[in-house]
Amino acid sequence: MNRIGAAVLALLVVTSAVGVAFGATAGASSTGAAESNATSTGTGSEAYAGSHVSFSVEGDSIVDYRVGGEETFSSVAVQSESEAATGADVGAEIDLEVLTSLEGAGLSMGAQSETSAQVQAESGATLSAHDTERGTLVVESGGENQVVKADLAASATAEEEGERVRVESDSHEGVFLVVGDGEVTVNEEGDVTAKLEGDSTLAFRSYEDGERDEQAEYEESLIANGESAVEVHVEERDGEAVGEAVTYGQETSAEVATETRNRVDVTIDRATHEGTVVMTTVSEEAVGTLEDLEVRIDGEAAVEVSSKSELEGAINGDESRYMVVQRSEASGEATVYIAVNHFSERTATIDGGDGDGSDGTNDTTETDESEANDGGNGDDGSADDDGADDTGGDSMPGFGVAVAVVAIGVAGLLARVQE
Repeated sequence: MNRIGAAVLALLVVTSAVGVAFGATAGASSTGAAESNATSTGTGSEAYAGSHVSFSVEGDSIVDYRVGGEETFSSVAVQSESEAATGADVGAEIDLEVLTSLEGAGLSMGAQSETSAQVQAESGATLSAHDTERGTLVVESGGENQVVKADLAASATAEEEGERVRVESDSHEGVFLVVGDGEVTVNEEGDVTAKLEGDSTLAFRSYEDGERDEQAEYEESLIANGESAVEVHVEERDGEAVGEAVTYGQETSAEVATETRNRVDVTIDRATHEGTVVMTTVSEEAVGTLEDLEVRIDGEAAVEVSSKSELEGAINGDESRYMVVQRSEASGEATVYIAVNHFSERTATIDGGDGDGSDGTNDTTETDESEANDGGNGDDGSADDDGADDTGGDSMPGFGVAVAVVAIGVAGLLARVQE
């Protein structure tokens, strides 16, 4: 009996050792992955480079902000209104038109992902760059009055357009607009200055030449008027659908998921009960088809409408509605305007079905079955076609082999004990 107990003890010791060794290896791998996400220029500044947007953070400014490879701003700085007034020696009231210098608050790079980067300001403001074709830059005041100054690139010019400011460069044009209380203008040197009060937001959206049409101006109005607090872009990158959600203040957050084939899920959380329009631009490659899209809110079908008034009427109505607007045929994109009638947390789903014009009903069932078969990872199951045994669920890769080796060794010990 003592010899058998010793053999069992040997099994436990060896198994434990294998687990520790594997854990150390996995931990080292995880640490390496985390380190690979860090971005630095190696010169004391931090940088972000995405598919559409790139910039660096140096001290108190975002510098060399580029959209589509073209520089739009040479620098962007933000400071609390009180500090800005003291630094500019202009008294309590700041005249944005004569504000030609701004000692910005210290900036530091915050959270980053494949599609966005946040920059935190010591003044309490947050600057968010979103790596979409719009090259959107959002400045949230953080509950404090803030002043923002954007110095244009050498090839860019700015002019006031009502309550907005339009910026033109060699191959792009963009628009600054304020959501909430505040103003944006052009100073006497031709750069852009803005003042944000309370919880206001300043947003910049970029377009390629000729792309800013009537539909784009309608979207700007929805944002500026507070009727649209969420904008989503979904595109194909390296054979996979990639989505990014932009929020325009109003105590709203949003996340986009594209794991399920031909489907986009946008989860929106708002502190207010009031509804909002979610503007979602999707590519045909990402959703399979643009001809027969299905939209659901929390699993229930939304009502399709054909006019802006019907769409906006749903914001505080009894039902959620949506409207699909095809962009140019060459772009292969459409914008789905989804008016979600109330909150706090809702999930909007855009489903392109099988990409063959079907209503997506069968695709949903097939997707559920696929997820059940592939461990719920949301892909089409092709990764399992190599015959690998994934029945271990959350078990660690390679651990089963190590245990098998240990079992063989213990079996030998038991055989000797029995002899």
